[in-house]
Amino acid sequence: MSNRLNVKPNDLRAFWMPFTANRQFKQAPRMLVSAKDMHYTSDDGRKILDGTAGLWCVNAGHCRPKITEAIQTQAAELDYAPAFQMGHPIVFELANRLVDVAPEGLEHVFFTNSGSESVETALKIALAYHRARGDGSRFRLVGRERGYHGVNFGGISVGGIVANRKMFGTLLTGVDHLPHTHLPQKNAFTRGEPEHGADLADELERIVALHDASTVAAVIVEPVAGSTGVLIPPKGYLKRLREICDKHGILLIFDEVITGFGRLGTPFGSDYFGIVPDIMITAKGVTNGVIPMGAVFVKKEIHDAFMQGPEHLIEFFHGYTYSGNPIASAAALATLDTYKEEGLLTRGAELAPYWEDALHALKDAPHVIDVRNIGLVGAIELEPLAGQPTKRAFSAFVKAFEKGCLIRTTGDIIALSPPLIVEKGQIDELVDCVRTVLGEVE
Repeated sequence: MSNRLNVKPNDLRAFWMPFTANRQFKQAPRMLVSAKDMHYTSDDGRKILDGTAGLWCVNAGHCRPKITEAIQTQAAELDYAPAFQMGHPIVFELANRLVDVAPEGLEHVFFTNSGSESVETALKIALAYHRARGDGSRFRLVGRERGYHGVNFGGISVGGIVANRKMFGTLLTGVDHLPHTHLPQKNAFTRGEPEHGADLADELERIVALHDASTVAAVIVEPVAGSTGVLIPPKGYLKRLREICDKHGILLIFDEVITGFGRLGTPFGSDYFGIVPDIMITAKGVTNGVIPMGAVFVKKEIHDAFMQGPEHLIEFFHGYTYSGNPIASAAALATLDTYKEEGLLTRGAELAPYWEDALHALKDAPHVIDVRNIGLVGAIELEPLAGQPTKRAFSAFVKAFEKGCLIRTTGDIIALSPPLIVEKGQIDELVDCVRTVLGEVE
């Protein structure tokens, strides 16, 4: 272990931390210095059970040898290659490998560096596709309340988390939103997909009637809304969205940054629900969270619509300096190998029943007003502390870390999504930790 891992920083002021209560953190820092498999190690030497796969991304567990070795080897061989008008072999191999595991019909991949960039890319592809085929009047985008699609301007425009939007002006124009599907009065403590709420998809018909279908380019939703608190689609909801989009010539975009790469017990959420989108957004698990990378999948007809005109001209004026970076590509290939060798893209299905029972055993824990689960992801919703929303869940997060468990909170919801290598005993440990913590918070 490098000696620098044991050296505490002498000043925390310079780093403005993302999505963090900076002042609280810097008074009582939670520092992680190493990780292995299911655990982090804190700077005081404690093992921290990872109940969140890092940030929904470390699906194969931490510091896996094959991935580490691939990064080291690639860095010594080809560290960087320009992605504009140039290429390197492994990014083409990666694209082929990804298409092989993607839902049938998604045959082309555009590489980015994050989920936020993947969202922006998908939205631009959707708009440009309609124009490329002579249907440039389609400029409107439809997102969903409580949706999370990253933090860039396109993503927060189609997203629907108020705190992520309210400080940043008018955002993109021509954007509308479907209602969210969270119906606790009807669906509380549902195991898996809720029974009630599929009719909420019909709100898309209202939006189409308001603006006219000829102006609507795409609808973007998460198959399971993760960052807003694990909102699971009602039975039949996504199927109905697919039908309405097909009826009106609207592209359907699935944001699978969280649901991709095994989180639901299938390779992608599209596989779980049996609905293939026109465009699929991924990131996080594509490299096991080790190196930033995203991948946007599109159907053949979308890709081919751009492949017109003189062959020496650029077909799509979009991309990033680090699109398909060699080291990230090597990490992604090794990640896919690890997933395949250990059956991780489907392991969640085997553990899902045990996971479900463990989570729902918290129904009688203090402050719990709902429990939700699907695949290897779950949420425990808490009654807010009167006059202090989010404080109860945040206090639970801090206490859990002190007790050796990493959980994630959003609002007054605890979200759990452990690495796919989790064992039953570790599920018990995680849930026991949550129960203990809930008994101690106000």
